Amino acid sequence: MEEPLALHPVKLYVYDLSKGMARRLSPLMLGKSTAGTGPARPGPPAASGGHTSIIVHKDEFFYGSGGISSCAPGGTLLGPPDSVVDLGNTEVTEEIFLEYLSSLGESMFRGESYNLFEHNCNTFSNEVAQFLTGRKIPSYITDLPAEVLATPFGQALRPLLDSIQIQPPGGNTFSRHNGQS
Repeated sequence: MEEPLALHPVKLYVYDLSKGMARRLSPLMLGKSTAGTGPARPGPPAASGGHTSIIVHKDEFFYGSGGISSCAPGGTLLGPPDSVVDLGNTEVTEEIFLEYLSSLGESMFRGESYNLFEHNCNTFSNEVAQFLTGRKIPSYITDLPAEVLATPFGQALRPLLDSIQIQPPGGNTFSRHNGQS
């Protein structure tokens, strides 16, 4: 008789890097609130200087200009997340997941591929969430860069913002050898 597969919880950590400043200034600078006009959104919107990561197998995994990194949950210098989104459960084992991350780190999510608006931590979190659970992360997070760039202020700031490299301090760069270096 086959043993049932173990289920592992998958969470999305959402950090507000601006500590609320972007949300307060967005109506003035962007002509609209980054909180949106629809129903209330759980947690701070990612565009308020947001960073996301995936928590699975008792570790936090994230992407920045240094590539894919990992740490204990809440173990970067960002501290605890501003909100946590439950993405469900996965049957993907830790071994298979680490192999998957290794392949992503050598292809789609190399450090030099990072772009603040088009290929960022939210892109990584969305890709990994779909692999683990078949579900995307909330659209209010993934849609925000396009919303910002659609404004005159976003277009004016784009050259400066494109030069920004973000790598939350405190994580360990992911490696093929043992998951962490």
